[in-house]
Amino acid sequence: MSDTPDYLNYNDDGTCDITLVRPALVNGVEQSKMRMREATVDDQILHDEMDGSDAKREVAMFANLLEISPDDIRRLPLKSYQRLQEAYAGFLN
Repeated sequence: MSDTPDYLNYNDDGTCDITLVRPALVNGVEQSKMRMREATVDDQILHDEMDGSDAKREVAMFANLLEISPDDIRRLPLKSYQRLQEAYAGFLN
């Protein structure tokens, strides 16, 4: 992943450390980084079987992969959310 931006760090254990645009309150604690695990086939099946809009299903999927509340994701600035999307997409490349 030579074209990986500085704010994404893919680890050998199947996770990615994501630096947010600015610190955010997550689980009641201010954090400047989040760690996303790589999705499994089961995660994808659960995502596909969820009700709601594509955006709501994506937020729920990311919350699961980050092990945080969907509400914490909804409060992120859009630019930080786009970094989560980019990290997820990087697992698929």
